[in-house]
Amino acid sequence: MADTKREIERKFEFTTSKAARRGVPDLTGTAAIAAVADRGTVDLDAVYYDTPDQRLAADGLTLRRRTGGADAGWHLKLPVSPGVRDEIAAPLSDTVPRSLASLVRSRVRDTPLEPQVRLLSSRRVTHLLDADGALLAELSTDDVRAERDEAAAAWTEVEVELADGVDPALLDAVEKKFRKAGLHVSDAPSKLARALTETGTAPPPRPEPAPAEDTAGAHVLAYLREQRDALVAQDPAVRRNLPDSVHQMRVACRRMRSAFKTHRKVLDRTATDPLGEELRWLAAELGLDRDQEVLSERIQTRITELPRTLMLGPVRGRLRVWNNARRSGTRRRALAALDGKRYAALLDALDALLADPPLLPGAARPAVRALPKAALRDYGRLATRVGDALDLEPGHERDLALHEARKAAKRARYAAEAAAPALGQPAKQLAKAMKSVQTLLGDHQDSVVAREALHGLGVQAAGAGESAFTWGVLYAREEALAERRERELPDVWAQASDPALRADLAT
Repeated sequence: MADTKREIERKFEFTTSKAARRGVPDLTGTAAIAAVADRGTVDLDAVYYDTPDQRLAADGLTLRRRTGGADAGWHLKLPVSPGVRDEIAAPLSDTVPRSLASLVRSRVRDTPLEPQVRLLSSRRVTHLLDADGALLAELSTDDVRAERDEAAAAWTEVEVELADGVDPALLDAVEKKFRKAGLHVSDAPSKLARALTETGTAPPPRPEPAPAEDTAGAHVLAYLREQRDALVAQDPAVRRNLPDSVHQMRVACRRMRSAFKTHRKVLDRTATDPLGEELRWLAAELGLDRDQEVLSERIQTRITELPRTLMLGPVRGRLRVWNNARRSGTRRRALAALDGKRYAALLDALDALLADPPLLPGAARPAVRALPKAALRDYGRLATRVGDALDLEPGHERDLALHEARKAAKRARYAAEAAAPALGQPAKQLAKAMKSVQTLLGDHQDSVVAREALHGLGVQAAGAGESAFTWGVLYAREEALAERRERELPDVWAQASDPALRADLAT
């Protein structure tokens, strides 16, 4: 069983040997610190694990097995933002715990995790307390020795880690006091990063997502790398069931699929089409649980909006039973997909494509010429679908046509967003316009799906001898909402299809 803790900390090092001899200044009276309590010294022995090519270190992750101290065990640290990491702990064992191994699978795949560096630390611990004696932060002064193969390095670092719920502004006050005493914020984000640098074995820097040249191929590949990296980074968040993680991972899949189709003159579709199908499979597997959650929340919101006089029968209980039945096993299915060979093969295939891209002659064209044409081609596709949908009478066929238009709006938006680094504001404005169309059509499609669910709930209620009245009311309200969205579409589309937007993009 793994435990998670949010770490908010700042690491410091002495600027001169004279400052090191003086040591850490007394922080009593700094901000809310009213007292400083010595908690003694502890010896720590940590072995850091990674792949031979240091994939975890390259992404700022650390995985260690540590003995000594109160939190002996395995620790995986995932970066959240500068100075903030999530530490996930598991009990001591001889091998990497499965609970932690799964969280790094998107980066490691089938490559074994092996010991890379050993860090021996003598840690002097001090607690920083407020006027009531409550813990504000833990201050640690570590004398560290790093050992890797035949190389070794030693240094002293000072770390201040906030207690839960403490305002991060305390770190700014401590840093100000430390600067006057000859300590500055460490350049290394972690002990492991410094150990690898000091022993001459740091991983090479990751390539920047920005293209090195202004060709269509360079910009498209930079965009695809960004989405691949987002997919990989969201994997552990999905496994941890963090908010919005499934949505963000699915968006990365969709953006890559869309880019493959939009830029068919840049990348050979005989190579990208199979990858697009695999990305569609992954998005579908991930979406089973999320789509049901969104649908249930929509219906729950509609129920909350109803006057009490329109609530007949055990409506909330019926919704709860229905939702639990439909969500049973969906998360397990999503996690099984992430643990499967098909997903690992997809990640490997994406890496291979980006390492040796199947570029077509169109990839060599200047980005400022090729990308507007690609985005405008997707805009034209959307315009056709919107027009076709509006020509139909209200009903099932129009609903289907509007759903196809929604997918086209999404693709046009993604094409404009991908072009933004090269084309700037005109591409951003087109993306914003396409998003407005996508949002309206998305609400319409959600209403279509909700009506189907409400009809089923009404049938279930009637079959159980309950009143189906409330489900009928909810159905009618969703139907009315969909009709409003259809009436609003011509005006929204007229604004989004402003010729000036396309003219700016083309020039």
